[in-house]
Amino acid sequence: MGVVEEVGPEVTNLAPDDRVVIPCQISCGHCFMCEQGLQTQCETTQVREWDMGAALFGYTKLYGEVPGGQAEFLRVPRAQYSHIKVPEGPPDERFVYLSDVLPTSWQAVAYAGIPEGGSVAVYGLGPIGDMSSRLAKHLGRRVIAVDLVPERIERARSNGVEVLDANDHDDVPAAIREMTDGRGPDSVIDAVGMEAHGSPGAGVAQQLAGVLPDKVSQRLMNEAGVDRLSVLYSAVDTVRRGGTISLIGVYGGQADPLPMLKIFDKQIQLRMGQANVKRWTDDIMPLLMDGDPLGVEGFATHRLPLEEGPHGYEMFQKKQDSAIKVLLEP
Repeated sequence: MGVVEEVGPEVTNLAPDDRVVIPCQISCGHCFMCEQGLQTQCETTQVREWDMGAALFGYTKLYGEVPGGQAEFLRVPRAQYSHIKVPEGPPDERFVYLSDVLPTSWQAVAYAGIPEGGSVAVYGLGPIGDMSSRLAKHLGRRVIAVDLVPERIERARSNGVEVLDANDHDDVPAAIREMTDGRGPDSVIDAVGMEAHGSPGAGVAQQLAGVLPDKVSQRLMNEAGVDRLSVLYSAVDTVRRGGTISLIGVYGGQADPLPMLKIFDKQIQLRMGQANVKRWTDDIMPLLMDGDPLGVEGFATHRLPLEEGPHGYEMFQKKQDSAIKVLLEP
């Protein structure tokens, strides 16, 4: 998030000093995929060399290696469309999460298809799981969240969310089914992804890839990669028959074993993918302009200068100092 310094001749809807948020993906707004609301599949910026979707800021070569995930000065390709103009007045914290956290969480809830008056289990209370829980609760759904980090659990409970501490239950899916008339919730959001605890075989594969030569390790993870799937398995076990699982935690493996018999037998619907940021902006913006019902202004637990970014990532990854969401300030 920042202010516009300069615009190119084809950018007619921005001017210097405009206050903007830049989506994490780069999209054109006029191709077939963008017109379907699938900006992460933009046909103009797809990374065809790797058969991947739209280019992303600050990601690996799989998504174009476009610099600028965190930066003091940013060149924005496709800037005519790849921006969100925000009004003057409210603090930056009100809008900064439009770049990723808010649309990712909104998509998680939308893809979960929670019926009116229904229930959703949210696995993981990091930034996305936390915000997904807030959104689902704001929309009037019953939310049962799961985590094992005390600070995250307490934070969600303070926002009125029912939370199970995974450390206290040998069988979390069974505990959730007991809370939902024995059936399970209508929907499950997996906000953890491949970073889940467990699946030691996957951990070995990922560690092995880290010590192999680049070309060999790249092939291993791109063609035979295996994710930690413990949360996905739990989601399949948790959701009621005929329910929906929304995968918003990132998975990257190409050889993941899935319990297809159980998924098929329970008639589970699966929806997933990178967040289509611009698709959801108009839905989210009213919640940022009329008070602060989602608590975005107090969402960050830590603020660090940009040059301390590596420390912020390490602190979050290792769950140190109660870090849940770190904002980097240039």
